[in-house]
Amino acid sequence: MTRRVGVLAFEDVTLLDVTGPIEVLHTAGTYESVLVSPHGGPITTSSKITLDTTAAADAGPFDTVVVPGSDYLVDHGVDDSLLGAANTLAANATRVASVCTGAFVLAELGLLDGHRATTHWRRTRTLAHRYPRIDVVPDALHVSDGRYLTSAGISAGIDMALALVEHDDGPDAARAVARELVVYMQRPGGQSQFSAALRTPPTRNLALRTIIDAVHADPAGNHNAESLAAAAALSTRQVTRLFNSELGTTPGRWIERVRLDQAQQLILNGHTITAAASRSGLGSDESLRRAFARHLGLTPTEYKRRFTTTTTTSS
Repeated sequence: MTRRVGVLAFEDVTLLDVTGPIEVLHTAGTYESVLVSPHGGPITTSSKITLDTTAAADAGPFDTVVVPGSDYLVDHGVDDSLLGAANTLAANATRVASVCTGAFVLAELGLLDGHRATTHWRRTRTLAHRYPRIDVVPDALHVSDGRYLTSAGISAGIDMALALVEHDDGPDAARAVARELVVYMQRPGGQSQFSAALRTPPTRNLALRTIIDAVHADPAGNHNAESLAAAAALSTRQVTRLFNSELGTTPGRWIERVRLDQAQQLILNGHTITAAASRSGLGSDESLRRAFARHLGLTPTEYKRRFTTTTTTSS
């Protein structure tokens, strides 16, 4: 069975948001992807590549609709013609997906109200602020909730498309596509967009760099307030002020995030939940469970099970 997929393109759309999912679905061989736009004809992407499209009103119904993203959508708003096309396509589709900031189109239509959703990490706060009825998941590659799927920035659209293939045709089909495209299938939807190390902004403060390097070198070490202060030759109050001013968080919360990253990697490397809790410095299974729930919205067992699948959990 061939499934029709409509990919909604528009002026200044991000090219990989469009082509990444299309290439995955084309390689799967069980989909017919159609490029559509509000008015049809050529559209120019943000990278100045021109794409030929069919008018949304003339394209017919689709099993799945994919709405790619663009920085323009966030900075300048979604115009009425794009909203109208998206609304028409979504109304007749079984499944509606967005890539990156394409979530802002679905959000503007109210389609994501009451649902879990994500977008590019740089835009999650804006999405949550503008659309408070959406349960924004700021640290996931892609999220599935009901008939709606949303993904993080750009290349995460490939992960989401692999999840669609797996849902429709099974994990073997998705793995075959991933191998053909030489991409990883094993990036579960609940996996962080970035590790704490990558999310930590660079700092010129030598004392703070000393603390950060020490924690990264040994996440399971005894990193209490006193030891951090001693490592940097500061008072505990000064350390707390540094973390707040430079990183916007507390030392304890930042260390927990580093340890969670370590626990995730240990689990993916085949360690048991108990071993991951101990070796990461989080301590007990219960402490690990709470950290997973707080930051990832799932349990360590669910995370471990997802390692060999792209499937995400609906709320």
